Amino acid sequence: MQEFYQLQQELFKATLILTGIVFFSVWATYSLNMALNYLIGACTGVVYLRMLAKNVEQLGREKGRISNTRLALLIGLILVASRWNQLQIMPIFLGFLTYKVALVFYMLRTTLSASTN
Repeated sequence: MQEFYQLQQELFKATLILTGIVFFSVWATYSLNMALNYLIGACTGVVYLRMLAKNVEQLGREKGRISNTRLALLIGLILVASRWNQLQIMPIFLGFLTYKVALVFYMLRTTLSASTN
């Protein structure tokens, strides 16, 4: 379980660093409103990642299934964004996917470091 906790912390850290970089890049390139929409999505992605980590942790302790209620978080956010004029769906969705980019970076880093050894 120690490796799992280390992986979890590393993914959270990578996601937050990537979120900060992209947030300021979007702010500089587009607008503060678009950057804040991205940030809302990225924060939702971090919450989703945390919920997923909790489910995986419980799976290690007991036999059972991983619940799918996490997806309701994204669906709810997209529904709110579609109804509220200040929110834009695309930056929110791309912000949500930031944790997946952090996973890809982690996977590439571990694969490349294993191949050099």
